[in-house]
Amino acid sequence: MLRNKNLIPLSRQHQHALALCVRIERAAPIEESQSPQWQEEMAEKFEGEIKIHFLAEEQIVFPAARNYVELTPLVERLLAEHQFLRTFFTKAGLRELRAEEITDFARKLSEHIRTEERELFERVQSLLPPQDMDRVGRELELALGGTAESCRLPSPKQ
Repeated sequence: MLRNKNLIPLSRQHQHALALCVRIERAAPIEESQSPQWQEEMAEKFEGEIKIHFLAEEQIVFPAARNYVELTPLVERLLAEHQFLRTFFTKAGLRELRAEEITDFARKLSEHIRTEERELFERVQSLLPPQDMDRVGRELELALGGTAESCRLPSPKQ
């Protein structure tokens, strides 16, 4: 199913995060000496885009999805994953991740994004009436501000 125009800003941000995951996976195994650089990039990505992205999902998309009882377990799971992923980002910001944890982070973030795209977004856009999807889109536009179009280019050293 094509992505509803109101969810496209979140899907674009998912693509940005997946690009980081792919780069980490391709660089695996990460050497301990490269760990600080990866953690710096992870922390920058979180502060520049993902923190706001998570909040927008939690405050706009998840509540809309919770209006449908069949989506409640999925929303609860995704909320728990947000909390779990935040711990990785916090540790990255403090440069406390071991090299192997960076690869684990990339796998978990990638799985999380694919679940949102393939399960949550597909179901939300099929269940919500057009006027509710439009409202979600307007609220996302306000919540995401300039982050919806931001994209950090990979650094040439990795």
